Amino acid sequence: MKYRNGVVCIVLISCLLVLIQAPNSQGKPNASMKFSSVREENPRAGGQETLILPYAFPSDSMGTTIGVGGLRKGFFQDQLLLAGALFGSADSAYGLVLGMWDLAVLPSSDRFYFSAIGSAGHYPRQKAYAEVNPVHGTRAGSNDSDKDDFIEKEGDDNWWEMKLEYVLPIGAMSDSGMATYKLKNGILASGATGGEQWNPLASGATVLLLRQFNRYQTYETKVGDLEGTMHPLEFGLLYNNTDFYSNPSTGSSQYLSFTKDFAWLDSEETWTFLQFEASKYFSFGSSDHARQRVVALNLWTGSSPSWETSVDENGDEIISHNPPFLEGAKLGGFYRFRAYPNNRFNDRSVLYTTAEYRYTPKWNPIGEVSWLRWLKMDWMQLVAFVEGGRVADEYSDLFSDWKGDVGFGFRAMMAGAVVRFDYAVSDEGSAGWVMFGQPF
Repeated sequence: MKYRNGVVCIVLISCLLVLIQAPNSQGKPNASMKFSSVREENPRAGGQETLILPYAFPSDSMGTTIGVGGLRKGFFQDQLLLAGALFGSADSAYGLVLGMWDLAVLPSSDRFYFSAIGSAGHYPRQKAYAEVNPVHGTRAGSNDSDKDDFIEKEGDDNWWEMKLEYVLPIGAMSDSGMATYKLKNGILASGATGGEQWNPLASGATVLLLRQFNRYQTYETKVGDLEGTMHPLEFGLLYNNTDFYSNPSTGSSQYLSFTKDFAWLDSEETWTFLQFEASKYFSFGSSDHARQRVVALNLWTGSSPSWETSVDENGDEIISHNPPFLEGAKLGGFYRFRAYPNNRFNDRSVLYTTAEYRYTPKWNPIGEVSWLRWLKMDWMQLVAFVEGGRVADEYSDLFSDWKGDVGFGFRAMMAGAVVRFDYAVSDEGSAGWVMFGQPF
């Protein structure tokens, strides 16, 4: 199977190793809870884990790729994660990913956390569902666009981001900015942070986010250059009221954020994007053959207030002050619309919904194999899901003519973290993804 989007796959393969939510996913809230997980099977303080893994996979954008990734969790600080990956392919693709997550920046406080991650790489086949102004007819990436209407070029894709988060002293975090989950065979045994009532003052975690991120990507075409370069700021507010952040079974989560590019450095123009995401989890408990049965629901919507559309003297559409095609209201990839390539759909506004049934059987054959115990696999999970939604220029158009897909997933708890493989099918084809963490 060929996995979509080379740079993302590299980050994701390395994120098979990491123990907290992967940054730069752009499919989950960029703010997160701060926590350490202590496995009963590895009860050292802070749940320290170290892992190094070689990997290989086929990719549309890179060809057959090999590399090595590694992590150190709980070094210096219980919640601190250091991780990285180095990769290359026979098709002249190469790159490096390095990251640091959740460094407590003030010795006298456990409420301020700093993270930074970056990547530099070269890719023989970069793909963009977008086009250069003016737009003739149906715009590439729009809801009614053709699946073969894209630009594919060789080039570099370099990005980095940094973020500062503040955990408010309310709810479950009133006494400490970091939660401690105690796990037994990968299931939460104690330390639940929410789920019983929706009240930010009494339950759950509330996190403020300031994030600055950068991306340098350019496509040279016969009619001009298509820029994916950006240097925006994101201001976010997360309220996570689930029992277990990594693998929720009850509760809910909401995230609201505003992003603005001020046309700094080599960003060509200003743009803004406003988004809201909500998730809800229903537990159906255990059964004769299941350790957990959970129904998970998710909704995401957003729009670009700065987006402007005009018509030139030839009747062609001119779009300005819009987020680049790889940011803002976009669908397709390893989090949203998993049967489609990354950023398959993009426009001014977006509405997305999904439902998953997550079944965790008592049976764990891999975890019982002695020579595979180094994977630290506590459970496996079988998932069925359906997705629906669309992008549009006008927000009122988001409620009709939906796209969608159906799929299944295989997920596992390894060393206190969730690893997943999802496969989905739509009317345009199918795709499989290897990823770290639940999609929501």
